[in-house]
Amino acid sequence: MTEDVQKHSVHTLVFRSLKRTHDMFVADHAKPIAQDEQSFKVKMAAKMRAEYKAVLHMPVLKEGREKGSLHTSDPYGQSAYPLPDTTPEYLVTGTHPYPSAPGVVLTADTQMLKMPSEMGVHSMALALPPSQARQEASRTAASVAEIHRHAGGAERSHPPQHALSLMEGGTRTLVPRKAPTMPKPQWHPPWKLYRVISGHLGWVRSIAVEPGNQWFVTGSADRTIKIWDLASGKLKLSLTGHISTVRGVAVSNRSPYLFSCGEDKQVKCWDLEYNKVIRHYHGHLSAVYDLDLHPTIDVLVTCSRDATARVWDIRTKANVHTLSGHTNTVATVKCQSAEPQVVTGSHDTTIRLWDLVAGKTRATLTNHKKSVRALVLHPRQYTFASGSPDNIKQWKFPDGNFIQNLSGHNAIINTLAVNSDGVLVSGADNGTIHMWDWRTGYNFQRIHAAVQPGSLDSESGIFSCVFDQSESRLITAEADKTIKVYKEDDTATEESHPVNWKPEILKRKRF
Repeated sequence: MTEDVQKHSVHTLVFRSLKRTHDMFVADHAKPIAQDEQSFKVKMAAKMRAEYKAVLHMPVLKEGREKGSLHTSDPYGQSAYPLPDTTPEYLVTGTHPYPSAPGVVLTADTQMLKMPSEMGVHSMALALPPSQARQEASRTAASVAEIHRHAGGAERSHPPQHALSLMEGGTRTLVPRKAPTMPKPQWHPPWKLYRVISGHLGWVRSIAVEPGNQWFVTGSADRTIKIWDLASGKLKLSLTGHISTVRGVAVSNRSPYLFSCGEDKQVKCWDLEYNKVIRHYHGHLSAVYDLDLHPTIDVLVTCSRDATARVWDIRTKANVHTLSGHTNTVATVKCQSAEPQVVTGSHDTTIRLWDLVAGKTRATLTNHKKSVRALVLHPRQYTFASGSPDNIKQWKFPDGNFIQNLSGHNAIINTLAVNSDGVLVSGADNGTIHMWDWRTGYNFQRIHAAVQPGSLDSESGIFSCVFDQSESRLITAEADKTIKVYKEDDTATEESHPVNWKPEILKRKRF
């Protein structure tokens, strides 16, 4: 037979539960045990060493401690606990212990100093009378960052609203630090059309200027390579041999050679003393879109629609490396003597930085959302830019760290060029040319040149652009079968063409 469960009212059950809970925790509400002072000191010393070991050697003001013992400063006004004096002392031997900390005054009794923490200095200033607080602040607070640096501690970064001070009548006061601002763009004179050169029978796809700055060479969809006098714009020579559009040309500064590549899969080396082809570089499986010469060693790098870039030994014609990894057409390639020595941009929206020795990818940049058809290396800085319909992006070598976006050229960007003055030029499929200040990304000029008479308005694309060796002329290759030469407007001044700069947001460069 089952026992009947005794029933209680809810009131009885609640109070029974309360009593049991009280009995369980009664020890916590009992009279606290008197703490042992010695063990508490040991505990605090261990805690200080564990949490503040890195800054324990920093000095505390001599006026703020008793002789023979070191006290911790408590900014909340609680009683301080003495600690064993185990920190090293620094003997001040010169007339100025911290050379780069103006405002630190030495007195006759300043023989030994221990480093103050910032919180200690500020709490001490609050506790002192106003006149003495100003005097102490002039001696210590302004130079805390410098003291940290000279003592070997990590330098603190101050919040933006607390900057260090200005001298006013011998006293030092804290002033707000200015908010970060964008640097104002450098003024560049505008560029104007100087000369139009006709002669090709097809789209002009590529340009290169020879190192002596006497002539330049163009490759065209009419399958010819033409050499032009730079000063007069007259035709000097036509080279035939390609059986399809010539997409890339390059002139060597180490030998009298001209290199060309085209949609016929051919890469040719022309001897300019005999004006004929002396070498062919066989290996690409599809149209070759660009090529570049290494500045210091005798290798040539080409890129193709077969999604590879190939490194060729100029003399032996050997295919040294096949740089594979892109998943679509490789549209542009650039070489430099520093690492990474080869940079490629592709229609798969990525940029790859290559290790030339190993023939492998060093880094892949995936920031672009659309095809990368243009790259340019800055002639002085260790940076480069890439052009895509979404943005022009600037990057920092050697790892390809992103610097900033240059937005506003909303078209398919085919070509980029930059000179030593920091003028970046972007040319697009719709015939527009944008001029940018390299440092700030300010777009200071936009050009849309008229097409050649007889051409359609739609034939106004810019396929290639390059500065000559003096960087005073900009040469563009266009879809209206002409070559246009631009120069700076000598009559322009900062007053006639002011910088109309209105930054919408504060862009922070990430280095």
